[in-house]
Amino acid sequence: MHQVQMIINGKSCPATDNTTFDHIGPTTGEVVTKAAAGKADDVHKAIEAAAAAFPIWAALPPSEKRIRLLKAADLLASRAEDFIRIGMIEMGSSGAWYGFNVQVAANMLRDAAGMVTQIQGDIIPSDTEGRMAMAWRVPCGVVVGMAPWNAPIILATRALAMPLACGNTVVLKASENCPATHELLIQTLNDAGLGEGVVNLVTHSSEDAPSVVTALIAHPAVKRINFTGSTHVGKIIAKQCAEYLKPVILELGGKAPVIVCEDADLEEAANAIAFGAFFNQGQICMSTERVLVNEKVADKLIECLKLKIDGFVTGLPTEQVHIAHVISQQAADRIKALVKDAEDKGAKAITDYAFNGTAISPILLERISPKMQIYTEESFGPVCTLERVADDDEAILKANASEFGLSAAIFSQDIGRAINLAKRIESGICHINSATVDDEAPMPFGGVKSSGYGRFGSKASISEFTELRWVTMRSTPKHYPI
Repeated sequence: MHQVQMIINGKSCPATDNTTFDHIGPTTGEVVTKAAAGKADDVHKAIEAAAAAFPIWAALPPSEKRIRLLKAADLLASRAEDFIRIGMIEMGSSGAWYGFNVQVAANMLRDAAGMVTQIQGDIIPSDTEGRMAMAWRVPCGVVVGMAPWNAPIILATRALAMPLACGNTVVLKASENCPATHELLIQTLNDAGLGEGVVNLVTHSSEDAPSVVTALIAHPAVKRINFTGSTHVGKIIAKQCAEYLKPVILELGGKAPVIVCEDADLEEAANAIAFGAFFNQGQICMSTERVLVNEKVADKLIECLKLKIDGFVTGLPTEQVHIAHVISQQAADRIKALVKDAEDKGAKAITDYAFNGTAISPILLERISPKMQIYTEESFGPVCTLERVADDDEAILKANASEFGLSAAIFSQDIGRAINLAKRIESGICHINSATVDDEAPMPFGGVKSSGYGRFGSKASISEFTELRWVTMRSTPKHYPI
């Protein structure tokens, strides 16, 4: 069992009242983590530490920030085995998934290190004689990051990498489902020598989450918030941020569609769909949830998909498996209810599947209709639906008939056709002839509609984590009318 503490001002510490909470591992049903149950007082200490460190970190030369971020990236990569071991115990997914997390997260830090000299401004032509007008990008102060459990290392690193590159300091609110994983990340950054108070960690129980979030948002030293998680919680956070006039970046739920045209490479489409739908048990905001396939090639695509999916092995993450465990029994029960509702209302399972506690084998459903809950709800599990469409117009109509708009994919060997479809689809991300699940540090990442607003990723996030300041300088005396 892992004993987890908060990290404030570079030091590990218990909650002020010494309370803890337990996290149950999905593969054993036993307590695997006992973590400090932070409260509002702990939040204030973490923010005050970040605020004290802010002028020091912000004033560092870009080259020094780069050196420290690169060292953090290398140290993170060197601890991959530790992250894999803890991740499998806390969250139940495969070692390959957590190894992939470490790789992407380390690259995010390296990319952020390269961006420290890109926090630039402009010279603005002025009509006023003798005046030089400039727009400066300056760091805003303390940034709060709220990261989930499903891609714990990637999403926690994303919450802090570019804020740090922009000259801000950070308080990370850990997920209740992976406090040990998030503790290891922040400890790694501290061990790399970012500086005391530059990154801080607050852990908390599920019961204390509302008061902890409120304390994080309300503190006057906090200037920006970023949240990755469910649309339901994102709306609550957006309302609180509006109350305090705090800018917030929200990356929320998804219901990613894949459009498969009749001229698509069906084997390639099947490979991408199987990966996009079932990698990490479908517990990714970009996971493929809907396949919209031209009716002329639907049977052939189903044949390719079934051949691929039938070869997947489901089991413990410590074994050689393709599909491991979902995060909790509660999640498994919710997924089971969605599938049962669909089948009771006429859906047909194309694949044989089984529920074994938190281990669920891949589920592909056909004959889907709007009366089923799964038609509109995000499953966040190893479940994908397939619908036959007559043409491109019907495919776009159905793809856009969702409150979500995060990721999408289009398969066609006619690139002009695919680009035109991509222009019509309502999503923040669209991949042509590739899976809906993809991530790369420099890319603008975010969604539309109920999938949130704002963008993570290199240049796209500079405007999110800096203030634009207008500065003028006179070279001649100015005449004033009074």
